[in-house]
Amino acid sequence: MTVAKTSVLVLDCAEPLELAEFYAALLGAEIHRGDDPDFVEIIGHRGVHLAIRRDLGHAPPSWPRPEDSLQSHLRILVGRDDLDEAEREVVGLGARPVETGERGGPREVRRYSDPAGHSFSLAVSPAPVTAPPSPDHR
Repeated sequence: MTVAKTSVLVLDCAEPLELAEFYAALLGAEIHRGDDPDFVEIIGHRGVHLAIRRDLGHAPPSWPRPEDSLQSHLRILVGRDDLDEAEREVVGLGARPVETGERGGPREVRRYSDPAGHSFSLAVSPAPVTAPPSPDHR
C-alpha cells in the first residue's frame, strides 16, 4: 500500500506572519496558524500550500548575482493577458523586481524578491498539451 503524500515548500525568514500575509494576499489564500508561533501555513485554491518558518539568522540569497546560487524559487503561473496586471499586483504588495540582465525576446517570465528577499517569478502559464489522436481512434 502506498501512503498518500503531499508537499509543502517552506520559506525561512525573520518575520513569518508578515511574509505569510504577503503570500496570502498575492495568491488569494488563507493563513493557518497552529500552536507553533514560528510556523505559519498558507493554503489556497488549486493546490497552493506554502509554509513560513521563523529563522532569526536568515540571510536571503543574493540571486541573480553569481556569488550565491539560487537555492529555490516559487514560480507563479498567470495567463498571458494577465502578466502586466499581476506585475502591478506583486509590486503593490511589496515585492521588488530583480534585474537579471535578460533583455532579448518577449518577457514571459518576470523575476522578483518578496519582502523577506526570497526569489519568485511570474510566468506565462504554458498552454495545455493535447495528446495526438490514438491510431485506433476513428
